[in-house]
Amino acid sequence: MNGAAGHEPISRPTPNHSAMPPRNFHRHEARHDGPRAGHVAMPGAPGALLLAGPPAGAGAESLDAHLARLGPAGLHLAPEAILAAIEAAGLTGRGGGAFPSAAKLATARAAVTPPLVVVNASESEPASGKDRLLCQLRPHLVLDGLALIVWAAGAAEAIVHVHRGSDGTIAALRAAADERRQRGVADPRWHITVGPDSYVSGEASAVASMLAGGPPVPFPHRRPLATEGPGGGRPVLVYNVETVAHVAMITRVGPELWAGLGSPSTPGTRLVTVVGAVAEPGRVFEVSGPASVADVLSTAGVPGAPGAVLIGGYAGTWVDGQTALQLPLDAAGLRTVGASLGSGVIGVLPLGACVLAETARLLEFLTAGSAGQCGPCVQGLPILTASAAGLARGRTSRRSQRQMLRLLEDLPGRGACHLPDGAAHLLSSALRASGADADRHRAGIPCPPGPAGGWLAVPRVPARSSR
Repeated sequence: MNGAAGHEPISRPTPNHSAMPPRNFHRHEARHDGPRAGHVAMPGAPGALLLAGPPAGAGAESLDAHLARLGPAGLHLAPEAILAAIEAAGLTGRGGGAFPSAAKLATARAAVTPPLVVVNASESEPASGKDRLLCQLRPHLVLDGLALIVWAAGAAEAIVHVHRGSDGTIAALRAAADERRQRGVADPRWHITVGPDSYVSGEASAVASMLAGGPPVPFPHRRPLATEGPGGGRPVLVYNVETVAHVAMITRVGPELWAGLGSPSTPGTRLVTVVGAVAEPGRVFEVSGPASVADVLSTAGVPGAPGAVLIGGYAGTWVDGQTALQLPLDAAGLRTVGASLGSGVIGVLPLGACVLAETARLLEFLTAGSAGQCGPCVQGLPILTASAAGLARGRTSRRSQRQMLRLLEDLPGRGACHLPDGAAHLLSSALRASGADADRHRAGIPCPPGPAGGWLAVPRVPARSSR
């Protein structure tokens, strides 16, 4: 499926090490001379950066509107200057791993063979909607970032990888590519690939495996993908959609201004999807400054302390509602409770909802979505899931509880990917966040049943034979 097939590689522009702010960008928004309140913005609202421009209902921003609002992308910069800007900004990956983006790019630049650049738009986290929103509302920002990464990495082509069923994303990117081709934008060659819609198939090594002709499942690799691809092949430089969009903004506003829109431990703005017991589950917000979880929940319409909050996605960290309201929404603040923002998901449970019952449902999803290739997933996760389900129903034995606790210690760090780690962490945090409820469950007294489908939406997992 072609996105911009036939485009020539980016011609070598004249190096220019300056980066100018986009038109209509207010420098006072990124001042460093004093405390600044956090801000949570919806698409098109004041205070947004990536999501500035037309509101969500207006559809994809046109190329003319994009250029009028932001000016051209930073392709006048030398590759070394792009790398330096990303490093100075402190940009980390926004797909879940939070790996330093400059280090990954530097690794690819040092490889013997030019890398294949992959913009990962598969968004395997079922609760997340930020990457889909960016592709469908701000496709030119995404394609600007793609072009910058290709140019900086010394590559000649790129791939945008999506999951099956991503028709809206594909249509928006192809329409944007047509606009750019008609206007003579010097994009690199790129095309769209479509993979299975399973949980682990969007993991970076699984995407690389599929693109190399292998199965779309994670594989263990001692060397970074940016150095060596599957089977010792061509390096693969994988970036998340939000990450490349930030690259497109950093080269426009400059690294200092961009970093100042965040906090010391989390530079720049960040996109967050809020799901669960909120007025409009699935809405995406852009967070800037020293904002807190309370700021996000208030903007999402949560009036007070919820029962519990899941931070980081379906393999994330449960935090009780009162504690969650006190947390800064940045890396340093979340680390105090063993959490990270991960893929940018915040799930909300109302007061009285059962954290353990919700966790049992999520574990069933994670277990069914595994690649089924490693012992921890094939043997350990089903036992852990069954133990959690028994505990949630108040039907658990001491033997089952001992087995569950042993698995929580043994599973992490033993799989080809981090799925066992995430599942174990999810359940461990649920036991802490549920407090006295966990003791009642162990004594055979479960919580009252919640809604039939649970509070957090869990998609149907396709059979492995169809992946």
